[in-house]
Amino acid sequence: MSRRRRSAGDLWWKNAVIYCLDVQTFLDSDGDGCGDLGGLTERIDYLEGLGVTCLWLMPFYPSPERDDGYDIVDFYGVDERLGTLGTFVEMVRTAQDRGIRVIVDLVVNHTSHNHPWFRSARKGRDAPFHDFYVWRDEKPDDKPKDVVFPGEERSTWAWDDQAGQWYYHRFYTEQPDLNTANPAVRDEIALVAGFWLALGLAGFRVDAVPFLIEESDRAAAASQEPHELMRDLRAYLTRRRGDAVLLGEVNLPPDQAVEYFGETADELTMEFAFTVNQAMYLALVREDAGPLVKALRSLPEIPRECQWVNFVRSHDELTLDQLSEDERGEVFAALGPEPDVQLYGRGIRRRLPSMLDGDERRVRMVYSLMFSLPGTPALFYGEEIGMTENLDIAGRLSVRSPMQWSGERHAGFSPAPEGARLCRPIPDGAKVTVESQRRDPDSLLNWMERLIRRRKECPELGWGRLELLESAGPVLAHRSDWQGRTVVAVHNLSGRPAQVRLPRDDGWERLTDLLGTDDHAPGDELELEPYGHRWFRPG
Repeated sequence: MSRRRRSAGDLWWKNAVIYCLDVQTFLDSDGDGCGDLGGLTERIDYLEGLGVTCLWLMPFYPSPERDDGYDIVDFYGVDERLGTLGTFVEMVRTAQDRGIRVIVDLVVNHTSHNHPWFRSARKGRDAPFHDFYVWRDEKPDDKPKDVVFPGEERSTWAWDDQAGQWYYHRFYTEQPDLNTANPAVRDEIALVAGFWLALGLAGFRVDAVPFLIEESDRAAAASQEPHELMRDLRAYLTRRRGDAVLLGEVNLPPDQAVEYFGETADELTMEFAFTVNQAMYLALVREDAGPLVKALRSLPEIPRECQWVNFVRSHDELTLDQLSEDERGEVFAALGPEPDVQLYGRGIRRRLPSMLDGDERRVRMVYSLMFSLPGTPALFYGEEIGMTENLDIAGRLSVRSPMQWSGERHAGFSPAPEGARLCRPIPDGAKVTVESQRRDPDSLLNWMERLIRRRKECPELGWGRLELLESAGPVLAHRSDWQGRTVVAVHNLSGRPAQVRLPRDDGWERLTDLLGTDDHAPGDELELEPYGHRWFRPG
């Protein structure tokens, strides 16, 4: 089927503000210690007030929770602790009433070992779902890079006594990989996506896309082209909802990541800008914009219908695997030197304020930078108030502690009795809360609301073309132009004053400060205070 060319009105994600949350850690409405869809629905107005236009939900499906819900036993259900399909639809409709679209995690590169498909597959080679998974009679050789969780898993192959064969798993042993080269599996993936679209979703965040389309079963894949899976899924979604999005997790260098958009923009709609994110942290540590400039210049031209998504922190560890070993060591030494906060040899399991020693000047500069980069910004819940992690929670889950709403019991997350067991523990004496920051006009929360409002008023940043401006040392200066309008942004990545010369252009008389009152004339020499940042609109 030929893909119709989308109008500007269809490309809503170009100027969206994405907010990611885990339902079970956002708000508990019934006192059982676990967040739920009812609690999320109560807080939709909060998200609208913050300026969110796209809500991304982490997995909420029935799961034994070996991998925080990414090990799924029913792709068509809602975990009974979190609600029902009815409460899910009510939440989606409430969000739509507030102008917020909802996307959810589509996790179809593997299932839980408790999924009915795998339970059937284990019964033998002639079982109905045996070919839904990847099996071998002899264990293939492993490559160290293939293990996603080094230190927790030694191999990507596990023996199953009942089947009498080895099965493939990229993640945990309890997460057997689906054989996506099997046309029947691809049909099931489409059915799952279609089911949730029919309940009002605007699209999906697709987990671990390179793993999803890899040729795990080379014999079955002989007649399949790996990227055909994404093209077929995109076409299927577009037929059912013309403005549906596929936001992909593709942690690869730009020259490889761009392939997942498709040659004719017929695969992923958006991709996370992992290369830019990792370079940003190296630039912060060095107080030198050079690594970030290099990363931005490495981004290839992408189709008009596609978009990079910028972020400061994801829901996993801060992944630094695209940096060299020496560069990664620099970031570890500065932002997470303790072995306990380093994970899998590639990441840091802390949130931004902890990594930056609570320096709010620096925190604000980082978010100003992220929101000013051309693309779509994404926030992880709690970032708007500067929440920190809870290192008492093991592994990458340390950054997924419950949302801190108030100074009440359990930080306002749950009405459960004192001493009740929550889905995850909250740090004792949590002082960073929504309630306290709402009362403070100079708080991070109120500043973030103003930043988001200004970002939504600057479509140049979502639609325009990036041009890096001449600057040196710690200063990143760039402009974004679209339909005769321009935004100029300058950021000082260092803890010392820095100078930058503002650009001039024909017809410019004044550079209006969009984040304050520090207007300037084109061509002025601007001195930025430590971690200073400005957005300007020429006029």
